[in-house]
Amino acid sequence: MKRVLFMMIALVACVGIAQAQSVKDERAKVREERRMEQARLDSLYYLQAVKAIEAKSYVLEADRVIFKRGETAYVSSNTNFVVVDGDKATVQIAFNVPVSGPNGIGGITVDGTITNYESKTDKKGTLYINFYVNGVGISARVDITLPYQGADARVTVSPNFNSNRLTLDGHILPLGQSNIYKGRAL
Repeated sequence: MKRVLFMMIALVACVGIAQAQSVKDERAKVREERRMEQARLDSLYYLQAVKAIEAKSYVLEADRVIFKRGETAYVSSNTNFVVVDGDKATVQIAFNVPVSGPNGIGGITVDGTITNYESKTDKKGTLYINFYVNGVGISARVDITLPYQGADARVTVSPNFNSNRLTLDGHILPLGQSNIYKGRAL
């Protein structure tokens, strides 16, 4: 009797372990499918960004600003951006503060003309864009990095007159697909 009871308990335990392993395998499969889907989306976003960059008609919508000494601020992507439209550029930084800035939305907006525009791709596929923006309210070097098959990009704005460098993290979109709100420009 004890032997039969022991065998039944062992059988139930084996069935339970098999079912748990099956659930674990199913979860791993779902996780892998999600990872593959995200990789396909990132690849499409990368190709879309490259086309927009080649046409010189794109926006980097930033959702994070990193200051000179590493402090980070999470910001709204529709009011923090860098626009390249042909030979014109706009850089806007606006923080969600109750005080209105020079642009009317809590920050600064500067327009300028692009000079020395260079775009190159390294052997790993990472795209680097460098140019200068010169205007009434800005004279700065802009460096954009778009990793291969990635959806996220990084832009560094380095003013020529001081060392108050800003780095923006976000996504590159074609100009027609962006949802930005531009404040008053200097």
